Amino acid sequence: MAKLQGKVAVITGASAGIGRAAARALAREGAKLVLTARRKDRLEELAAEVKTLGGEAVFVVGDAREEKTAKDCTEAALKAFGRIDILIANAGVGNYKNLVDTSLEEYDEMMDANMKTSWLSCRHTVPVMIRQKEGLILLVSSMAGVYGFPGEATYCATKFAQVGFAQGLDKELRPHGIKVGTINPGGVKTEFALGKGRTEKGVAESEMLDSEDVAEAILFACTQSKLSRIIQIQMRTMAESLT
Repeated sequence: MAKLQGKVAVITGASAGIGRAAARALAREGAKLVLTARRKDRLEELAAEVKTLGGEAVFVVGDAREEKTAKDCTEAALKAFGRIDILIANAGVGNYKNLVDTSLEEYDEMMDANMKTSWLSCRHTVPVMIRQKEGLILLVSSMAGVYGFPGEATYCATKFAQVGFAQGLDKELRPHGIKVGTINPGGVKTEFALGKGRTEKGVAESEMLDSEDVAEAILFACTQSKLSRIIQIQMRTMAESLT
């Protein structure tokens, strides 16, 4: 039997990169998916692909920074599948600049896209999981949520916030049978931060992780036994310098 047969997962930022790869990985294991992002055409394509992989999918077009999107995802999951077993809070943006070159608007954009989206998704999913007395929440953070990097101080702040939020939730929700953890990859070959510190050429020629590498880590965290919980998975490329 597929490892996630009958399980229902909500994935934010599902239209590209890690979110899209995670949807495919979970679908192959029989999961029923609620996919959300801003690009309807990509969600339509992904939902159709999920069905060919053995899963089921509905999608919600919306901005994860808006509370309505979080509410709509919860309602869509309950209407289509009757429950929510897994939340993968993956939506986020990057902008690599020194502090003195970063505007308040850019700070707000990153904090809203990375931390606020995680908070909103959890805020409207957790009550469902509490009623069920079980569930799994995974926040896709970054190695920038574990270590500080020059030229990324503001981005690091948003990612450290996700890690702290997850650690607090782990203690808050464990009595309800709910697991909370973070996935912390280093650089990944995606559309992430293109034009904001990364270029298509630079990403293509890099030896960064692939989205599928991170998706496999997410799947691993989703398929642990009831007595086991993943606190944090840190991931780096084998090409990382030793110095």
